Amino acid sequence: MTSPEQVVSVEIGGLNYPIRTGLDTDYVLKIAAHVNERMRAVSDVTPTGDLVRLAVLAALNIADELFRCRDASRVRNGELAERAHELEEMLDRVLMA
Repeated sequence: MTSPEQVVSVEIGGLNYPIRTGLDTDYVLKIAAHVNERMRAVSDVTPTGDLVRLAVLAALNIADELFRCRDASRVRNGELAERAHELEEMLDRVLMA
């Protein structure tokens, strides 16, 4: 559930950003910290002063994480659906006996 809109100030890459949001303040701070950490990790392996380049590389890393989670979720959901179908067939056999 969203709350009334508010402005949450976050720091990413050493810059402050006012974020207008209806989301929980702690949640916004948490995702901003995640983005900031990803940018820091990228800057550790790709030393550059270009903040836009770091942001794009961090965004690619975050998108990769999201896609991998989605794929893993689809696999788990598929496995669960297959197992549920097997259990349903077993239950049908038991009830018909």
